Amino acid sequence: MANTYHQVYIHAIFAVKYRNAVIGSGWKDTLYGVIGNLINETSCKTLIVNGMPDHIHCLIGLKPVISISELMKAVKAKSSKYINDHGLTASRFEWQDGYGGSSYGQSQLDAVYRYIQNQEAHHNKQSFREEYVEFLQKFNVAHDEQYIFSELQ
Repeated sequence: MANTYHQVYIHAIFAVKYRNAVIGSGWKDTLYGVIGNLINETSCKTLIVNGMPDHIHCLIGLKPVISISELMKAVKAKSSKYINDHGLTASRFEWQDGYGGSSYGQSQLDAVYRYIQNQEAHHNKQSFREEYVEFLQKFNVAHDEQYIFSELQ
């Protein structure tokens, strides 16, 4: 639509199924690039993708014609297919169901970008579960901790 302007920034977080730490250091940068390209293919804009062996953070300029859930569904499905098609893990790779998503304003982008960029240093002090629950609490997202992550039985 002509004369339509938008500025929607989303910080999305999603985890490997059962929080298995299987994203290898030898191919993590390739995966981040694949995820960034998948986001860009939807006409959204990737600002940064980074993570740890068990989870991913993305900072995204969201195009209003796509929902966050549609975007995450496509990114997770296509990136797991990429991992499996290229045999990057010893067994079948899957992402955990669901994702976390928070919105930010332009003035907050530098801080969020740096936070995502410095994941390794951050996780020397805090586990992924602690980080995720902290985000939910910070943004007043109603949740039941027993359903946050699937545990390996």
